[in-house]
Amino acid sequence: MLMTGSYTINVRGRLMELSTPRVMGILNATPDSFYAGSRKQTEHDIADRANQIMAEGGDIIDVGTYSTRPGASAVSEEDEMRRMRETLTIVRRQQPDAPLSIDTFRPNVMRMAVNEFGADIMNDVSGGNPAGSFGGTEGARPAGEIQISALGTKISAYILMSSCPTIETILLDFAAKIPQLRAMGVRDIIVDPGFGFGKTLEQNFAILADLGKLRILGLPILVGISRKSMIYNTLGTSPSEALGGTIAAHTISLMQGTADILRVHDVRDCVETIKICEATVNNKQKRCYPSE
Repeated sequence: MLMTGSYTINVRGRLMELSTPRVMGILNATPDSFYAGSRKQTEHDIADRANQIMAEGGDIIDVGTYSTRPGASAVSEEDEMRRMRETLTIVRRQQPDAPLSIDTFRPNVMRMAVNEFGADIMNDVSGGNPAGSFGGTEGARPAGEIQISALGTKISAYILMSSCPTIETILLDFAAKIPQLRAMGVRDIIVDPGFGFGKTLEQNFAILADLGKLRILGLPILVGISRKSMIYNTLGTSPSEALGGTIAAHTISLMQGTADILRVHDVRDCVETIKICEATVNNKQKRCYPSE
């Protein structure tokens, strides 16, 4: 077994064990997500993607209808709400029992997803501050107060992301915000260091190397590194050519024991990576050396 934390999250009254890393498959119902292969807009494409995520061994479907890549077009709350409602209608029709994560920074969008579709997880890409930046060209946002309604106990889990640039400032950011979420009634908090948000290429890799320091928080860690610019810029390629680098980054986080949830575009490849890492760790633990 990989050295993850002994964590569980509540998904519609059922405990999801994180003793083995879980795979969150990305479903982007947007026209401009940074990886063209993840863009799904037609009813047929959305349905196929939802089914693919679960068929390939995914545990959670993460639905986003507002691209947060640097330079992406702004989307009004009305348009995001419409896109999200249309997408979730299709996803629920295809996968009625799949755990749903909602990638948004708007309380009203999340509230609709919870009330109308039974969404389970709020993946808050603003770090609890919709008035602040996503990272991108605006730079890192310092630790501060939560400025978003976390919907209290209506959501099973809340993913708290940070746009801060170093592992030390990320820890300070989380340390300030976690008690605020607890006071709002949020029981299950997942921390996401925010690869690609408000960080240089070098800072992203420094955070990956030091990811184990987040264990001091005693909370599950989400790694969202799939096909991101830190990978394809290092390789001198593009998002469409970044699968090999993504697998390498996933392997690093898994073998360090610092990934409880992996948010990915390529579900089958991630599931297979977890299995190989687990087989390696399990074999090492079982090896017996003769006494001298």
